[in-house]
Amino acid sequence: MPQIPVKIHELTVGQLSARSGAAVSALHFYEAKGLISSRRTTGNQRRYQRDTLRRVAFIRAAQRVGIPLATIRDALSELPEGRTPTREDWAHLSEAWRSELDQRITQLGRLRDHLTDCIGCGCLSLENCVLSNPDDVFGERLTGSRLMKENREGA
Repeated sequence: MPQIPVKIHELTVGQLSARSGAAVSALHFYEAKGLISSRRTTGNQRRYQRDTLRRVAFIRAAQRVGIPLATIRDALSELPEGRTPTREDWAHLSEAWRSELDQRITQLGRLRDHLTDCIGCGCLSLENCVLSNPDDVFGERLTGSRLMKENREGA
């Protein structure tokens, strides 16, 4: 891993990629989504502040636990400009994200429990499938193996 001299306060995209473990394309994507920022040199090359390393680590950790990028962006936007997320920030945000993660765990448990039924049915019937049609909400109007778009114009 390339060492960055202490006196260097900005990183190229390649240096940031090497240090963070994130692909260059991921860093460009994060920047396009407003998660990180850079300045452009006179040669139009990106330069990132060193604290961007911590932001990228924060983003990647949040992604690993299933937090959507939009939620991460909103969380980072609450920090004062230019400030990197701290351990306290992570603790506060992870507590706020706990209920969202609990809901996802419940949904995934339900999916796991009904997946065998789905495979057993073989047709993904809208009448019976708990994945495509929870609580048979479509069964009153439609039947069959797929949900067809309804013609709203009455044609």
